[in-house]
Amino acid sequence: MSTLDTAREIFDREHVWPFLMPKAPEIDVSKQVLLYVEGLSLSFDGFKALNDLNLYINDGELRCLIGANGAGKTTLMDVITGKTRCDSGTVYFGQTINLLEKDEAEIAQLGIGRKFQKPTVFEAHTVMDNLELALKASKQILFNLTARLTPAQVVRIEEVLEIVGLKEQRFMLAGALSHGQKQWLEIGMLLMSNPRLLLVDEPVAGMTAQETERTAELLTSLAGDHTVIVVEHDMEFVRSIARTVTVLHQGSVLAEGTMDQVQNHPDVIEVYLGEEH
Repeated sequence: MSTLDTAREIFDREHVWPFLMPKAPEIDVSKQVLLYVEGLSLSFDGFKALNDLNLYINDGELRCLIGANGAGKTTLMDVITGKTRCDSGTVYFGQTINLLEKDEAEIAQLGIGRKFQKPTVFEAHTVMDNLELALKASKQILFNLTARLTPAQVVRIEEVLEIVGLKEQRFMLAGALSHGQKQWLEIGMLLMSNPRLLLVDEPVAGMTAQETERTAELLTSLAGDHTVIVVEHDMEFVRSIARTVTVLHQGSVLAEGTMDQVQNHPDVIEVYLGEEH
């Protein structure tokens, strides 16, 4: 694949990569909360996808969102990232940044990265190439793709390879990776820009048990340096990683707490987890 073809592939992608943007500004988390979602409502042809939803995510935490299909999980993430506009409510990043006033590119620039369920990597390039592209795409892409890496960039790639567990696969084509490894590589590509907030959609769907365990370790390790919101249906996986779980139902928060607390909440048992009890 030529440099021009690679450039076209990057710019043709559906979602906005945070690493395509300049360095994110400072975010005011003096109240220890990174994301404020208040009174969020959105209807599609009379169906309330979000219904007066309130959600607060602390800086550096790992939060899991669960709920049946249609509960509002994906719609919430779409609003946070600027893909979808809400009817009413507020979404603030830190104390002062109103995300509802930003478009998708501006939100990515702030340091919000989104990982969709289906891995999206450059399969004709090696693992190293994918991470290198993530670095070099930050400015003048046609020139930077052929530029040499700086020592600091080499160190950062090595750090990310270690984090996502792909050091031994660095020279392997991304298309030859397993499903789980592709997921980790895409997370690594997002990490190249050091995002403040990561939104991760069903990361273990289709993974082997071993890959699922490794993904749990990876996401847990990211919390603290990053804030991570995970949408997932696998309850055992959620139990293995989550300190706080938020249950959505019909576009609103139904319950929130530890996995044990939400699983034993009578409303949750009735509308979502009842079949498991």
